[in-house]
Amino acid sequence: MSHTPTEGRLIASGFGDRKGPQGIQLRNLVTVDTGLKTHVLPAGAAATATAAGVLAEGGLVAFPTETVYGLGADAGNASAIARLYEAKGRPAFNPLIAHVADLGAARRIALFDGQALRLAEAFWPGPLTLVLPKALSCPVAELATAGLDTVAVRIPAHKVARDIIKAFGGAVVAPSANLSGHVSPTTAEHVNGDLAGRIDMIVDGGPVEVGVESTIVGCFSDPVLLRPGGLTRAEIERVLGHPLQSPPQEAESDSQPIAPGMLASHYAPRTPVRLNASDVHVGEALLSFGPVRVARRECASVEMNLSERGDLAEAAANLFGYLRTLDKRNADAIAVMPIPEDGLGEAINDRLRRAAVGR
Repeated sequence: MSHTPTEGRLIASGFGDRKGPQGIQLRNLVTVDTGLKTHVLPAGAAATATAAGVLAEGGLVAFPTETVYGLGADAGNASAIARLYEAKGRPAFNPLIAHVADLGAARRIALFDGQALRLAEAFWPGPLTLVLPKALSCPVAELATAGLDTVAVRIPAHKVARDIIKAFGGAVVAPSANLSGHVSPTTAEHVNGDLAGRIDMIVDGGPVEVGVESTIVGCFSDPVLLRPGGLTRAEIERVLGHPLQSPPQEAESDSQPIAPGMLASHYAPRTPVRLNASDVHVGEALLSFGPVRVARRECASVEMNLSERGDLAEAAANLFGYLRTLDKRNADAIAVMPIPEDGLGEAINDRLRRAAVGR
């Protein structure tokens, strides 16, 4: 299952001749296979060993984490990372998260202060990413950090992900395994629909548990919530003993982000999304939550309820899958009922707001 193409083409329209952040040269880092076979293997010992081998050869492997499916590449291999950016159609100024097996591996990549250590010890393995200063001899490729002097790192909790990372024996960058800007994948089928023919392998570990990406905290002098996610603000603040700061306004623009998931348009279906709907227009699909209290509900061409009992964890787990399903129904738009902002609702609403921006 070699990742090396027999016939390929040099990147021209993706990275081309332009330079990345801080002058990183992106040209000729990778060829794109024009006839790649993507292998899908069920999770297990054989898939773990195969995935580790593909990663070691510079290949791309999608695998489940507790949050969403990630697209893995060797974090120290610039050619593999360039190929990952090309496979996803991801802009190279958008940094990646390095996934590691344990805290020792994380400390070889990044510099931890007391607050960062408290968060790591409280929540790792789990859906928390920390943005930290790079260690002096950080093994993560410059292309993965988009030329920044910080690196994003986390330890996933999903057994399949951890087994693959341990078997590989190094850090693995793993953004969501989908086309850039599209709805994130929560099943192997979602990955296959977006990336078949673009990546080497998919490890099928079934549906993920959390359903939204990791929470990202910038561990600066005052810790900053850079992206809400599968770990709530309240849980983090309880460990820190003080409130998290909000990101600076310029970090929320489409200039170079300091962490993944911060671009204005993200997680977007092809169908337009209308937020905080109090009624349904003819031709719209309805994405509801809890008891349904919208006018003209009968106008909905199709309805899916994120959680009939109003459970935010259930809603988060269903969010991306339901958006993908409704996106296939040829509706004029997806009308989304209001969802509370507390707890996991902060992450759900963040994803919906970015989805509504469109592409």
